[in-house]
Amino acid sequence: MRAARPLAALGALLALLGSPAAPATGAERVTLPAGEFTPVVAPGPEQKTVAIGAFALDATPVTNADYRAFVVRHPEWQRGRVAALFADSQYLAHWRRPADPGPAAADAQPVTRVSWFAARAYCQAAGGRLPRWYEWEYAAAADETRRDARADPAYRERILAWYAENSARALPPVGKTPRNVYGVMDLHAVIWEWVEDFGGLMVSGDSRNQGDPDKLQFCGAGALSAEIRDDYPILMRMALLSSLEASFTTANLGFRCAYEVTP
Repeated sequence: MRAARPLAALGALLALLGSPAAPATGAERVTLPAGEFTPVVAPGPEQKTVAIGAFALDATPVTNADYRAFVVRHPEWQRGRVAALFADSQYLAHWRRPADPGPAAADAQPVTRVSWFAARAYCQAAGGRLPRWYEWEYAAAADETRRDARADPAYRERILAWYAENSARALPPVGKTPRNVYGVMDLHAVIWEWVEDFGGLMVSGDSRNQGDPDKLQFCGAGALSAEIRDDYPILMRMALLSSLEASFTTANLGFRCAYEVTP
């Protein structure tokens, strides 16, 4: 697995735009306990598990209403004002106006067509950050009664059913899937979600392939190093994220925020 792309320098540039202390959202947050976790793709040949520290997570993805409030307070993140470095030309393209989602983006639907930079700025404004991949995977392994339900074929089939659906369908409102054992909803069956360290996930080590959105080479080194090789939903999600650049936006890609927990 190659090292993450050098996003830190761009993140520092992003910070120059400012991050207010006031929260950007009143979304419900839940706290996940610390634990030892076996990710689908191990961190290294001699390390099969990772230690996850306690952290808090938005119970649902960020909605259009939440994001509208953010861009009203921070007009530099409105469509038409964001530099091309931070978001591609489709950023919030389905919104009626720069600060008005309109009927094509209902208030309760998860916000999509937002870049990693925009999602990161939102979470910073909310006093948090984007979740790290292992944190997201740790949360997503749970079902309604178990902290790790991945060995259950019925659990996995339920998730795979979403991937088989027509991606052109209207997005559902957030908070309609059952809460998992931690109280988190919508980790599956709603949208793809940005994570802080998406740039280090299962991508080709050949620098000639960087920036190519069709480079989904997770069937190579990434899949060979997988500890749980038949967890297709997670492998597919990692493949999607690894194909992106930080400025990319898509119609089914949104985010939620994570927060540090003081012991």
